Formats: sequence, structure tokens, C-alpha cells
Amino acid sequence: RSKSRFGGRLEPYFRLRLVLYQGRSELLTVTSAETLDGHPRLREHGAALDVVSRACDAVTRLFGDGDPHSGVYHLLANQLALLDADPARATLANALAFRLKLLLAAGFAPQLAACASCGEHEHLAGFSGAAGGVVCSACEASAFALGQDAHDFLVGALGRPLAEAPDAPARALSQAQRAIIETLEHHAHVRLRPVG
Repeated sequence: RSKSRFGGRLEPYFRLRLVLYQGRSELLTVTSAETLDGHPRLREHGAALDVVSRACDAVTRLFGDGDPHSGVYHLLANQLALLDADPARATLANALAFRLKLLLAAGFAPQLAACASCGEHEHLAGFSGAAGGVVCSACEASAFALGQDAHDFLVGALGRPLAEAPDAPARALSQAQRAIIETLEHHAHVRLRPVG
């Protein structure tokens, strides 16, 4: 049994207002904790809990440097609230849309409007994590095939609010996930747990 007076409020996936004290070491001490939102419905739905767990893991791996990132905080808080309000939204499409928005916040959003290598706007045939986005048929040597449905999903997920994330066929979502993973591995040197 914890002797901490804050133990019940320091639960995973709670949104809190904390007052922290930093002593001589790098360790911070919690001096006050107020629960802003406990997200109780998340704990009742395994799929929502899994999506939120992977979202928190992705944030930690990309932004775990201790510096404040208010945009990332609000994105994660939005994802928690969205899935708590409607756990059925815990889909592969939602999880990938969240990760794409994290890529954008980290400065690694893939080039989707033209070939990332030569700038060609036509005949986009693949995706290259090394090049940083879609590539044309002339530049696709190190790329994997990216279907039109996957390309449309990537564009739509980046361009819409998280609550309006598009859906796509399973194959398109698989290609989109591969694009996200390869982009992060090549540019951020981060490997995220796959979703889905």
C-alpha cells in the first residue's frame, strides 16, 4: 500500500495539474496533484487502452527530452478525450492519424505533394523514408509501392482534425503505417511499436 497522498491521482492516462519541486538532484517531487480528467471509459475498452498506450509511448520516444511541447501535449490530451468520449474510435486509422500529427509536430512530416527527390508532381509511385516522402517512378529505386488509397489517407489524416481522421482499406493503412515507421526510423532514429 502506497503511503503517498497522491497515489490515487497518479494513474496512467489521467490528465493532471501537478506542482513539482526540484531539489538538488534531477528527481522532481510532486507537492500537489489535481485530477483534471480521469478518462474512466478508457479503462473499460481494451482497444482504446491499447491505442492510448501506444500514443503515450510514441510521445515519450519522440519528445521525452523533458522540454515542454505544448502542441504535443494538446494533441495527446485531445486523443485521450476523443477516445474516452467514444472508445469505438480506437481504430488503426485513428492511431495512424495521431502518429502522422506527431511526425508533423516533430518536424518529420512526409512530403506528399510531389516527389521528395526531384519535385515531380506526376507519376507518384512509391514512398521512401530515406527521401522523406512520396517518390515518382523515376526515383523509386529504394521505395516501396504506395497505393492511391494510402496516399489519400496520409494527405487526409494530416489535413484534418484528429476527430475527422479518414478511414481507408486495410492494405492502404498497412502502407501508411510502413511510411510512418520508415520515416521515423530514418530521420528520427526512433522505432515505434506497430499499431493494429
